[in-house]
Amino acid sequence: MFEDVDVAIVGAGPVGTLMANLLGGRGLRVVVLERESTPHGTPRAFSCDDEAMRVYQQAGLDHELAANTYACPEAAFTDANGRAFATLVFRGLDFGNGFPALNFFHQPTLEAILRRGLERFEGVSLRLGHEVLAMDEDAAWARLTVRDPHGETRDLRARYVLGCDGRKSTLRKLAGIAYEGRRYEEPWIAISGVMDEIPETMPLARFVCDPARPGFVARGTENQCRMEFMLQPDETRESIERPESIARLIAPYVDPDKFRIQRASVYTFEAKTAAQWRKGRFFLLGDAAHTMPPFMGQGLVSGLRDAANLAWKLALCITGRASERLLDTYEQERRPHLLAMTEISIRLGYVFLVRDARAAAVRDVVFRGLDRVGRIRKFIRNMEFKPKPTCDKGMMRGGRRRRGRFDGAPGVAPRYPEGTYFPQPFVRDAWGARVRLDDALGTGFAVLGFGIDPREGVRDEPFWNGLDTRCFQVLPAGSEPREGALVDEDGALERWFVQYGAALVIVRPDRYVFGGYSRAETTLAEGALRRALG
Repeated sequence: MFEDVDVAIVGAGPVGTLMANLLGGRGLRVVVLERESTPHGTPRAFSCDDEAMRVYQQAGLDHELAANTYACPEAAFTDANGRAFATLVFRGLDFGNGFPALNFFHQPTLEAILRRGLERFEGVSLRLGHEVLAMDEDAAWARLTVRDPHGETRDLRARYVLGCDGRKSTLRKLAGIAYEGRRYEEPWIAISGVMDEIPETMPLARFVCDPARPGFVARGTENQCRMEFMLQPDETRESIERPESIARLIAPYVDPDKFRIQRASVYTFEAKTAAQWRKGRFFLLGDAAHTMPPFMGQGLVSGLRDAANLAWKLALCITGRASERLLDTYEQERRPHLLAMTEISIRLGYVFLVRDARAAAVRDVVFRGLDRVGRIRKFIRNMEFKPKPTCDKGMMRGGRRRRGRFDGAPGVAPRYPEGTYFPQPFVRDAWGARVRLDDALGTGFAVLGFGIDPREGVRDEPFWNGLDTRCFQVLPAGSEPREGALVDEDGALERWFVQYGAALVIVRPDRYVFGGYSRAETTLAEGALRRALG
């Protein structure tokens, strides 16, 4: 006798529990299977960006999480003498997502918030101490054999199964999916701890680019500190994890006698990707699908992007509002951006991990010189090297991004917005309240019109209602709030519509742009979305 659910999630880390929150919010029956019987009590992931906070916002957990994060104002790359040769300035840096650009958190606190969030949904069940032993599928169901905490085996059927169980993923192995890429053999020690009071001399965030001992040092939330250092060739796991060795490593930054260690663990990192992220009714997300070096702080964030991309697509397919072909766009959209982020993480590692003293000295001089060139300084400090969250192919108008440019001028932003991330400014709603845009748009599709009533592109109301669509007319700053409209408080939305020459835009539930339409094209919007959904 099988227990039937819509989605089974294997792994209750941040990606798995976030996914369960997103699916639970869409009314699906979800079971989360976690092999460990107690919560993860050690800090591992440490940072997230503004995109991650926007994904947490989709799950309705951004306020609680923001109250438990530290918005880092800047990070410095320092030489062997502690002098900065390059700086990333996050204070005031706005990528258009409505949150600080870099945030540090305490992973046990994050996971506790995500798990508590599941209690909001009657159809979501978190089961600790449950291990997946086997799986298969037929035309309608995926089937799992699960061992419970008492050693008994049970059978479970799900429309889809999601592997969120980390880089050593059981689900990936059971599915027979290869995990390809490179493993970096240089071991590091990650040290997490807490102090009663953070000293003023503690760096906000520092990449220690000392060729003798590369490292990373940062303060976090809740008086947390995180430090990571590369091991020397003659050091072993046993020797470096001794209290006296840890005290020696952290002494330049904090008083070891006032630092309470929560975790000190040796690790190595990888740059690997699963050969495929979907196999029939099985999907891989997060570290089960990909891992990357830590130098951009994008490992966990990439998994959160996976969840945001896939959750709404699963919901539409399970409820019969889209063809299963929609699910093929998950990997199609996510893999290219993931590979680009992995590549920039590797390249940043080349800067960070120069081990030859002479080469490091040359690097320091070059970067200090570049910092005197205004445009290059802006490129570095504003993190313009970070890959933008765009999709070239997938669930968008026409199936791929169009490549036209304003007047053919070089260096000008693409004219067509399909596959780009829609901005999130603050707006005034119908009651005059100041809210972030996504809070007004809800969890479904959104249609926004500038200079027109967006309902001009909405003819078949049952179709749009089935997609949980909200329609708003964007009004200029200073306009009187009214029903069915949003007041563009700082002009960010108006600038977007002008940039792309659009009068109407369809925004997907994950806040990517499905399509932008001129005033003459508004009647094409509905048909394009129908075709994309199959």
